[in-house]
Amino acid sequence: MNFTALLQAFDQSANASVTIPPEWAQGRAGYGGLLAALVLRGMRATLSDARPVRSLAITFVGPVQPGEPVQVQTETLREGRAVTQVLGRAVQNGQTMCIVQGSFGAGRESSVNVAAEPAPSAPPASECQRTPYVEGVMPNFLRYFDTRWTFGDYPCTNSRKREMGGWMRFDETFEQFDEVHLVGLVDVWPPAVLPHLKERAPASSLTWTIEFVQPQPAIAGDEWLLYKATIEHARDGYGHCAAMVWNAAGELVAISRQTVTVFG
Repeated sequence: MNFTALLQAFDQSANASVTIPPEWAQGRAGYGGLLAALVLRGMRATLSDARPVRSLAITFVGPVQPGEPVQVQTETLREGRAVTQVLGRAVQNGQTMCIVQGSFGAGRESSVNVAAEPAPSAPPASECQRTPYVEGVMPNFLRYFDTRWTFGDYPCTNSRKREMGGWMRFDETFEQFDEVHLVGLVDVWPPAVLPHLKERAPASSLTWTIEFVQPQPAIAGDEWLLYKATIEHARDGYGHCAAMVWNAAGELVAISRQTVTVFG
């Protein structure tokens, strides 16, 4: 099942649930970007009006088991004149696996208007080599994505560079690309600390905050997005990384930050 099929299965379910298949696994857990995207999908369905999502604060509480149903539960914490705060949970076998606190806010007039910094220079995606998918070596979910490394080095290469990333897109085309797809896409990159390892070791996101530029710049259903992450600090088995995402026109789309656990 590709990303579109999973969203359709979630939308058509009677209790806001879906079963993540094994091909969407990363190690023993389901792909975190997919899980967060499903929770956002459920949260948006509860809004009384179409306020755009401004930010998500995501905590991965435990590993979601592929092959077992996951249900999305939502609670509106407060609905003000401009901002709605919603709490979303992904629940499996009665236990909370993921918590997402989302802020949805309508625009307002303001004298503050600061343009984003320009996108970094990078060769076009067509000139970059596609990252090969090697079954049994790479996480299963990578088969559904196309990534082109542009910044930094591959994981487990004993690199000392602080930056990592490149071009990314789904390996399918969408009629409409929105923030749900963006959440599902951004998490495709491994934690930026992994290139510093000499050999493979477990690592996962502990917390993830993603902020969305609104109104969202136009993104075509098959468009390349550029991702660049920077390690801000890493020690004692935890890494703190910040990233930015731009569309093909060089417009800032999202800002992402992660706290990563690494066992190596």
